[in-house]
Amino acid sequence: MNETAGDAQDRHHAPTFGEAFRFWLKLGFISFGGPTGQIAIMQTELVEKKKWISQSRFLHALNFCMLLPGPEAQQLAIYVGWLLHKIRGGIVAGALFVIPSIFVLWTLSYIYAAFGNLPWIAAVFYGLKPAVTAIVFVAVIRIGRKALRNAVMWTLAGLAFVAIYFLKVPFPAIVFGAGLIGFLGGLFWKSKFETVATPEAKGERSVIHDEQE
Repeated sequence: MNETAGDAQDRHHAPTFGEAFRFWLKLGFISFGGPTGQIAIMQTELVEKKKWISQSRFLHALNFCMLLPGPEAQQLAIYVGWLLHKIRGGIVAGALFVIPSIFVLWTLSYIYAAFGNLPWIAAVFYGLKPAVTAIVFVAVIRIGRKALRNAVMWTLAGLAFVAIYFLKVPFPAIVFGAGLIGFLGGLFWKSKFETVATPEAKGERSVIHDEQE
């Protein structure tokens, strides 16, 4: 889609390949908390701070990545990297998402294997458990506030949690059921199920915005 000169001026500066490379490298070292924590970090950095992708485009991509087999956080990074710098961007984002963590894992494994029997080392690893739990909890709240915009969405999220945690309903069945409810809701209750992009303030338009093809 063509853009006017005013549209281009309102958009944030598109990152160079070097800037994106440095961000994906940093993400590989700080993405603690599993997929939920990793997605929350990308939400904060890419959407809120750097404005490299709009909120609605980010959530749209996240929805698709959650349905794909494999690690959804890495798939999301690859997709954003591809949007920014096409094939080389996707390759770098996907590779740097995991390569730094390999060295972190090697280091932690060595420390645990060599010194894990020392009480203070064991205490450090034991103390990490609640910290990681807190990271995941905060990440869920941050993403939930962005994606769940009305009481109906919160109710569906609550029902899905009850189904998967207490009733042990298979994950594919929950996804299929949610999709069916969304389809019917889009037909008969559009005010609650219709996706409307949040307007971006003038001068705050993201590099990858909602109208961009």
